[in-house]
Amino acid sequence: MSTAHPDEPHGTGLGQRLNWLRAGVLGANDGIVSVASLVVGVAGATTDNAALLVAGLAGLIGGAISMALGEYVSVSSQRDSEHALIAKEREELRTMPEQELAELTDLYRQRGLSEQTAHQVAVELTAHDALAAHLEVELGIDQDDLVNPWHAALSSAIAFTAGAILPLLAILLPPPAWRVPVTFVAVLIALAATGALSARIGGSSPTRASIRLVIGGALALAATWLIGTLLGTTGVV
Repeated sequence: MSTAHPDEPHGTGLGQRLNWLRAGVLGANDGIVSVASLVVGVAGATTDNAALLVAGLAGLIGGAISMALGEYVSVSSQRDSEHALIAKEREELRTMPEQELAELTDLYRQRGLSEQTAHQVAVELTAHDALAAHLEVELGIDQDDLVNPWHAALSSAIAFTAGAILPLLAILLPPPAWRVPVTFVAVLIALAATGALSARIGGSSPTRASIRLVIGGALALAATWLIGTLLGTTGVV
């Protein structure tokens, strides 16, 4: 009788789901930092609402499209490589099944099974689904759970947009005198939260990750605000 709890994350795809979640958090972080830096820089030069809105929306839309395109190209390349590896493994199983069985046996033996048990496991898995067995053990690929470039692109764009909305609202809603301080506080809190979340997903220290992001974000905001202020003061903008 199985003792597995029905709510536990058994089965394939868990690692990939965690990677997507981590990528989503990092995408949101990119949206927060890039758009916040942009609007704070503009706010240092002008208090004009239209200029701030245009700059913020341009950063949000351009960043989301850039993130989506980059993720699409990257995941498409990965998917093409996976398809090529699957085709190669399928051909090897067709042309040299005995060598592939011996290879699978050796792989299980390297995992700690005895020679006899490794051979028996390899024989039974080969009889059940030879291709799936080789892909999993040799390459760590599940042919039924390949990455989707469209999903990756859409997820990346949504994550970036979600992160970018915060600094855009923070710079537009408060009175002019409070815009930059409110944006600084909102962004640094959000960065601390995303840093802690990404660290928990990756199993590292939430405090250390949060501090790194907060320091980096504060430096980026301070630098762009200073540049905007100097340009606005000199009348360049």
